[in-house]
Amino acid sequence: MSNENIIREIDEELRSDQMRALWKNFGPWLITAAVLLVVGVAGYEAWNWWSSSNSARSSDQFYSALALSEGTDIDAAQKALDEVEATGTGSYPMLARFREAALLAREGKTAEATAAYDAIATGETNANIRGLALVLAAYTLVDGGDVGQVEQRVGGLVVPTNPMRNAAREALGLTRYKAGDLNGARSDFEAVLADPGVSREAQARLQIFLAQLIALGAAAPATDGAATDTTPAPAAETPAPAVEAPAMEAAPVDETPAAPAATTPAAPAVDAPAN
Repeated sequence: MSNENIIREIDEELRSDQMRALWKNFGPWLITAAVLLVVGVAGYEAWNWWSSSNSARSSDQFYSALALSEGTDIDAAQKALDEVEATGTGSYPMLARFREAALLAREGKTAEATAAYDAIATGETNANIRGLALVLAAYTLVDGGDVGQVEQRVGGLVVPTNPMRNAAREALGLTRYKAGDLNGARSDFEAVLADPGVSREAQARLQIFLAQLIALGAAAPATDGAATDTTPAPAAETPAPAVEAPAMEAAPVDETPAAPAATTPAAPAVDAPAN
């Protein structure tokens, strides 16, 4: 046997011994890792299947309850919605709570509907869902004309960064209208129309409301009213310093001494909102 063959055999024996030693030390760990990987993949797939199955079941439950709520069997609809709330998964229990509150409002159970929306707002941590519940609770109170109750719910939503601000203003305006505060209602509606984020649907609706308020004699908002209401008093003093410089404006003032004093306050109050 040549030296090369002897060396090759020794080298192969050493490698074999090393492999056996490595497998003895790390083999169980490799097997365990492989088993855990397989179990993890299987568990993830099982979880996805279970979640999808539950979501599908909750979806079927909710839409069945929704169909019942559109009919005349109110008791069956409420029972179905309660079941979704108790056993549903994902967002379906919350949707069921909103639908049940709307069902109460539709049936004329205003106090119960308001309490249902208040309960959603109280127990909800998501600011957007909470704001929606408060606005819907406020709308159930519009016909009662209780401005204080509505302000208590949506007053904090009337800030530039809140997505529910215009809905809150509209609810306040409608409540003030029901309470007989036409000027306050006009102010709220014009604030909505001045918001750059107002929708086209809201614009069309509120312009109709605003025209009705103006027809009923609602005055301009306080900011405009301050300018028009104080015109008659300062007319003899304030215009004098402002008009003295441009001589062109002095003549028109003298040509119509009485008519502007009587018509100027009224014309802006009616014409400005109409544009």
